[in-house]
Amino acid sequence: MRALVISGGGSKGAFAGGVAQYLMEELKYKYDLFLGTSTGSLLISHLALGEIEKIKQVYTSVDQHSIFSNCPFIIQKKHGMDTIGINHWNVLKNFYNGSLTFGESHNLLTLIRETLSLEEFRVLKNDFKDIVVTVSNLSLNTVEYKSIKDFGYDDFCEWIWISCNYTPFMTLVRKDGCEYADGGLGSMVPIEEAIKRGATVVDAIVLQTEITHLNRLPSKNPFALLTSMFAFMLDRIERQNIRIGKFVANNHDAIINFYYTPVVLTTNSLIFDKDKMTKWWDSGFAFAQSKNQQLSAIDPEHET
Repeated sequence: MRALVISGGGSKGAFAGGVAQYLMEELKYKYDLFLGTSTGSLLISHLALGEIEKIKQVYTSVDQHSIFSNCPFIIQKKHGMDTIGINHWNVLKNFYNGSLTFGESHNLLTLIRETLSLEEFRVLKNDFKDIVVTVSNLSLNTVEYKSIKDFGYDDFCEWIWISCNYTPFMTLVRKDGCEYADGGLGSMVPIEEAIKRGATVVDAIVLQTEITHLNRLPSKNPFALLTSMFAFMLDRIERQNIRIGKFVANNHDAIINFYYTPVVLTTNSLIFDKDKMTKWWDSGFAFAQSKNQQLSAIDPEHET
């Protein structure tokens, strides 16, 4: 049983799309399980459908308005680099309306429903493949995995949305009596879950470099500090997930093929830029191609 696992990573998910495109279109890998966290959860339904060009066009065209119904920050360019500053008016408006978060992401839920039709959902639900998204249950202090087999259309679209809600910048969702947030807060790279569900070969796309190559600039405002803190915590969670995944794989005789980003793509994955994301998608495809060519050169019997 082969599984495709895509980690969280915001706008960096474009790179994952390129890698997945190469694995599925060029290497002809057939997956029984698609498992995603956060941005990964946005990709997996369309990858399972084989609608790769469709999701590439949609994914690389999103901007802040596509995601946020109330965006809590503004993008500023300083010394040629994109940084974020607080949109004080939007944040205050959100708090005045009784929200617990700085911003709201209801536009993303609308986009998910517009992109994944009811008919496509039914095709996926009746297929043998399983599609699973990761969410964090803050009320019960647990990570939960939501399979398409267990839900109707509206609920599953909401679980995809919840998996992507990077609180406190995006919507905190109350569902089934609990508060839910981004799946990456608990499981950035759900390799362990894939193996628990029977995967013997896992292709894991990790939207981070294998070795830390980052020296963050000093924080200029509270939002920059918050994003740096969350990035640090998610990086620790991600590396712990990978260690646990390797341990579980060893105990179950499973194989993990890792696809890390070769370079640091961005220091702020909440910034969505069409040109950059299009380049990242293409670079993901080229990277997967190069990696597999190198493996084939080393081991002629390497699976292609």
